[in-house]
Amino acid sequence: MTFVSEPGDLTALSERICSASPKQSVTMDQSASLDWNARTLLAWHLAILRFALTLENADRLNVLSVAAQIDRLDRQSGNGSDFRFFRRTSSELCAAILEPNDAPRTILRQYLAQIDDARLRQVLAAALGIDRSAPAPLRTARKSNPALWRGLPSRSSIRT
Repeated sequence: MTFVSEPGDLTALSERICSASPKQSVTMDQSASLDWNARTLLAWHLAILRFALTLENADRLNVLSVAAQIDRLDRQSGNGSDFRFFRRTSSELCAAILEPNDAPRTILRQYLAQIDDARLRQVLAAALGIDRSAPAPLRTARKSNPALWRGLPSRSSIRT
């Protein structure tokens, strides 16, 4: 089991995880940018996971630190607006994790629904104590209806 003690360690851990996944065929610059963005987003998810497990203030601050780093990317890209999505979302998620009643569970369920990686979603759901049961089957078992074919000629009587 790998324990992450500092935010840099979390980024290193996410880099190891991302390096094991297959890469898309895009140009080198785009690939490096996409990989860095994916690793940073994974580091944010892992920081939330760690906070959900430990509930320590240092881990909450780590979540907010990674969120601030992601939000700064918008300013670096030349957009003059003050982007705060990840900081706001992180604050809401941390508050919902600490809340003992069921009211904030909807925030956590919405967060889990937005995660594409099934393994990460399952681990976070388990850590957050949210039941992620399998979805209901699309088709229900059909009941046989003996009266369904009544009145139709049998196959043996139909000849072509």
